Amino acid sequence: MLYHLSISNYALIDAADINFMPGFTVITGETGAGKSILLGALSLILGQRSDVSVLRDKERKCVVEAGFNLSGYALEALFDREDVDYEEETLIRREILPSGKSRAFVNDMPVTLAFLKELADHLIDVHSQHQNLLLGSNDFQLGVVDAVAGNEKLLETYAGLYRDYKKLVKARDALIEQNQKQQADRDYWEFQAAQLREAALQEEEQQELEKELQQLSHVEEIKGALAAANLLLMEQEFPVLDGLHQVQQEVGKIAAYLDNGSELAERLSSVYIELKDLARELGHQATSVEFDPQRSRVVQDRLDLLYSLQQKHHVDSNRALLDLLTDLEQKLGGLDAFDEDLKVLNKKVAVQEEALQKMAQELSAARKAVFKGIEERIEGQLAELGMPNARLRLQHHDSDAYGEQGRDRIQFLFSANKNGDLCDIPKVASGGELSRLMLCIKALLTSARSLPTLIFDEIDTGVSGEIADRMGRIMLEMGQRLQVISITHLPQIAGKGQHHYKVFKRDTEAHTLSEIKALDADARVLEIAGMLSGAELSEAALTNAREFLK
Repeated sequence: MLYHLSISNYALIDAADINFMPGFTVITGETGAGKSILLGALSLILGQRSDVSVLRDKERKCVVEAGFNLSGYALEALFDREDVDYEEETLIRREILPSGKSRAFVNDMPVTLAFLKELADHLIDVHSQHQNLLLGSNDFQLGVVDAVAGNEKLLETYAGLYRDYKKLVKARDALIEQNQKQQADRDYWEFQAAQLREAALQEEEQQELEKELQQLSHVEEIKGALAAANLLLMEQEFPVLDGLHQVQQEVGKIAAYLDNGSELAERLSSVYIELKDLARELGHQATSVEFDPQRSRVVQDRLDLLYSLQQKHHVDSNRALLDLLTDLEQKLGGLDAFDEDLKVLNKKVAVQEEALQKMAQELSAARKAVFKGIEERIEGQLAELGMPNARLRLQHHDSDAYGEQGRDRIQFLFSANKNGDLCDIPKVASGGELSRLMLCIKALLTSARSLPTLIFDEIDTGVSGEIADRMGRIMLEMGQRLQVISITHLPQIAGKGQHHYKVFKRDTEAHTLSEIKALDADARVLEIAGMLSGAELSEAALTNAREFLK
């Protein structure tokens, strides 16, 4: 329930403080007095966007603050989700700074406009004239039926099944799409894989071939170096080996006379033996290394193949080519497994769809069960509002596909006149008829579920006299179940209010200001009499006003 509204520096309002009470409250005032400004300020609390144009004084910030009693709204989870402190008496504040920046607070904690809108949806329902167009909306009509049928738990269960169903369908569609794309690539993948398999790749092969080619390309240089080394060691005029052998013999002669003579002799002997062995090895390799142009071509051709494959696939090693082959084989294997994977997913979709269909049928049955009651209730209230021949029929259609709220499409068909054709509401109802019909529906909803504070912005447009009186009675009755606030120009409705506020303009030397005040019993008589007769208050108008207030 809205229990307090404070406005400062908004449009024509310099400062206003309003304390609201439970039940049925009316707000009156002349056209242009500022009733729409009051709703505009309230829209900031509802999370609507605004800018500096709303500032009365461009040098000061605009502040709108509303106090709500949240007991019975079960909003703790919403507050927890946003990490906002929950209090039964919650304050919502909105600030518009001269710079144009907007800030929102809940219980003095900064919040986003998205959260503010979500929270406000649970707190206030503002019904303006343009909302009568909702009567032609299938979503609105479906919501009315579900509210009357008490389908909250059914809808919650269905919504869970629907989310899971959509996930499975999405996964299946993605698999089919992926397979279609991959099938187009199958031939190319198979060609690439076959080419790589044919190459018979070995991870270290490239390095070994490059080493061998290096040797084959320098055969003459290798043979010359080996021959020269062998010549130096064994075949020149003074071979190194002969010289070393003489050194060994000379040291052997004196070894007995030196402290380390034996060691030196052994070392020389070891060097001589090792060098002699090296000389034989060099000689062997010098004779064994031969230029093999055929082998050179084979190695070069093999390396050219490897280089070509690496360049083609934008890699730099056989290891990368082998990894690519593994990936291609996995993709081709996945194509082969597609049929089985699709079969599994189709089975899951079918099981989920069966459960979804069962729940959708249960929803449909629950909805159809209240059609007659809704029709009779609305027609009865419309008769009280001066439309005895009005007929309302709820027509059910099955949708082609599952939606977020089932497969039902519900259409409200209406006729205001005797023997008139039933048609979509916006096509056959006048403004006054739409207002009365919407009021009846809102009254129906208040009896079916707990609604937030309900604000009617001139819902009485197009009606007067006895009909207005009956509309006032309906709103008064609604006020027994929830807080109802009606902005009205009609004395008949104003007289039914349990609480009455008047919006008026006051001129100062510099500005025109809109103000609002609560009316006591005597002031209400004068206000309603003025609504009846204008500026000149007649005794008859005063008498009628007192009658309205009984």
